[in-house]
Amino acid sequence: MGLSDKIKAVSRMQYYIIAHLDESITLDDIAKVAGYSKYHAARIFKELTGRTLFETIRALRLTKAAQTLQSFNEKVVDVAISSGFDSHDGFTRAFFQQFGLTPQKYHMETPPIKWFVHYPIEAYYILKGGIKPVLNEKVSRTVTVTVVERPARKLIFLRHNATDYFSACEEVGCEWEGFFNSIPEKFDTAAGGRLPKFLIRPNTNGHAFFVEVPLDYCKPIPDGYEIAELPPCTYLYFNGMPFEDPNNFPIAIGIVNEAIANYPFERFGWEKSDDAPYLGMGAEPETGARAAVPVKKLIK
Repeated sequence: MGLSDKIKAVSRMQYYIIAHLDESITLDDIAKVAGYSKYHAARIFKELTGRTLFETIRALRLTKAAQTLQSFNEKVVDVAISSGFDSHDGFTRAFFQQFGLTPQKYHMETPPIKWFVHYPIEAYYILKGGIKPVLNEKVSRTVTVTVVERPARKLIFLRHNATDYFSACEEVGCEWEGFFNSIPEKFDTAAGGRLPKFLIRPNTNGHAFFVEVPLDYCKPIPDGYEIAELPPCTYLYFNGMPFEDPNNFPIAIGIVNEAIANYPFERFGWEKSDDAPYLGMGAEPETGARAAVPVKKLIK
């Protein structure tokens, strides 16, 4: 079995898990989707993702439960049952093992925790250069541009010195995305990009992962993360169109990056600013690729 066949099999398993996460999922079901025996399906899934099938399913279900618990209208016992657990105690033990606190405490305080993020395997290998992309849909090249005013706020960030996403994850890990997106007070989703000039240290490239939060945000952050105040600023938000196949997210991001590179900032009275971070927010099928460029009025 070659790498390409393994990637396609794991991708089929990932799609099946996401589509049936709220249902009973058996190894027989997953093996049938993968097109291999139960043993081989389980083996190649762990080989390519680093997790077993059922570790992945449990982490996804617990993350979905955590997202639901951010609503004060939900009861913990109801979330436990809807997450596929037979008992409140079993759910509490699993939640604590995954996130380091009880679901009751999380429900009341909603501190930042490291939600599990399940990356599409085909997109991973496309970005790593292991396989060539196969377009099964035409991704729209339409990109909208919107002016967004941001008030004074705080930036929570994790520095790195890598020049690409996966090298950065090798340097600082990939848990930052789940951690940032678990913050209910955030202005927008977790992002990667370049820090504002005043936060860049000498002899570094200024790259970081980050999220913006209100000025009064005071919840704890993990070791290695930093927090700083930002002045008010203006962003130009570049937003691509939604797409169907999650594996097309590198293409969607490329379209938005090209739109930014070709955008006539000066013609519309703007110049780029280094007083705020450049926000690359990735791409999701439902929202399309998104990025925010800090700008200021051009003084002639």
